[in-house]
Amino acid sequence: MATREIAKGYTEPELEPELVSIPEGGPHDSGSSVEKWRLLWENRALLYRSALIGLVASTIIVFLIPVRYTTTTRLMPPDQAGQGIASVLAALGKGGSDLSSIGTELLGVKTSGDLFVGVLKSETVQNALVNKFDLRKVYGVKRWEDARKKLENRTDVTMDRKSGIITIKVSDHSRDRAAAMGREYVEQLNRLVISLDTSSAHRERVFLESRLKEVQQDLENAEKNFGEFASKNTALDVKEQGRAMIGAAGELEGELIAAETELEGLRQIYTSNNVRVRSLEARIAEYKRQLQKMGGQPGGASGEAAENSGDSNQNSDLGPPIRQLPILGVAWSDLYRKTKVEETVFEILTKQYEMARVEEAREVPSIKVLDVAGVPERKSFPPRLLLMIGGTLLACAVGAFWIIKSTDWEKVAANDPRKVLVNDIITTFKGKLRRGKTTDFGTQTHERRS
Repeated sequence: MATREIAKGYTEPELEPELVSIPEGGPHDSGSSVEKWRLLWENRALLYRSALIGLVASTIIVFLIPVRYTTTTRLMPPDQAGQGIASVLAALGKGGSDLSSIGTELLGVKTSGDLFVGVLKSETVQNALVNKFDLRKVYGVKRWEDARKKLENRTDVTMDRKSGIITIKVSDHSRDRAAAMGREYVEQLNRLVISLDTSSAHRERVFLESRLKEVQQDLENAEKNFGEFASKNTALDVKEQGRAMIGAAGELEGELIAAETELEGLRQIYTSNNVRVRSLEARIAEYKRQLQKMGGQPGGASGEAAENSGDSNQNSDLGPPIRQLPILGVAWSDLYRKTKVEETVFEILTKQYEMARVEEAREVPSIKVLDVAGVPERKSFPPRLLLMIGGTLLACAVGAFWIIKSTDWEKVAANDPRKVLVNDIITTFKGKLRRGKTTDFGTQTHERRS
């Protein structure tokens, strides 16, 4: 009973309104969002101005951004000849493309397409383009490395794993230069693939080329020596010349014997001063002289006379003496055989060299251009419409944020520490600005007076 009496006489004290906190959530949140939307609707004129300012500013900025043009070059997949297990995997089943790609990745085998992509991204190709188009001046840099980095950022080289098509995209501020750079990538790729070829056919072709030069030089030397020997000794063909000279010597010997027989008969009839006798003696002397030139020995001539005559007339128009033909024949045959050997070797190496060139052309991966880099008609950057829309929306968002936060700031009490601090900062900055303006005005007035 005493407890009940105490409870009845107890009254709860009243709390100050500032100490009472209303729990968040529930209907208050929906009411707050509605109030924000109402606030934005009431200040829609400010939102319109923000959107207009954002649209104008973004339009100006978009049109000040330098445009870029992108050209695209596509290369056909290179021949995959000689890829070993990778080629076998590519031929398995009807889904060979996926299987071949998985097989090559597992086995670590790189295709010619991967090689082409690596070559296109190499510093050698990049330096060639930087040098040809003077990209250091175009990009406004001094170092080759900086120019290569900018070129790499504006170049995209990719390969489709299924089709194997290589795509080269080049961007530049000039549409003509972009197209020329795309074509130059293909030319540099073709040049490097040919110069860096390490196939067996290439090595064979290089060896045959060097060997062919040596054999050609040996053949020229052999022909020169053979020609000098033949010209010096009047030996065109020793075998034919010997056969012809022996036949001619036999005819002269027969005519000499017939003339001597006739002379013996005339001496029995006429004296030595007879015209016929003297004419026949002169003919016999001429026969003997011709036989001596040819190296023969006439019937009444001594061996010593024939030898002296042969030594003095070995360079006659009839060719070398018969007695020297065996000696000349050995040297002539040796030089002739050497010349023919060098000529035969040269012909064989020439045939092998041409075959090696054909085989090398087959083994070198051929670069087939599917789409040639043309002059682009439209710009690829910047997307002006999207940037203008984005700038307008961003300006609207900033305006809405300003409206909401400014309204919330006005609701903050004047004695709130945060508001006091902000007001102090603003007052300080305003005072500095005023003092700066006053100082500038005083300086200008003093200068005018002076």
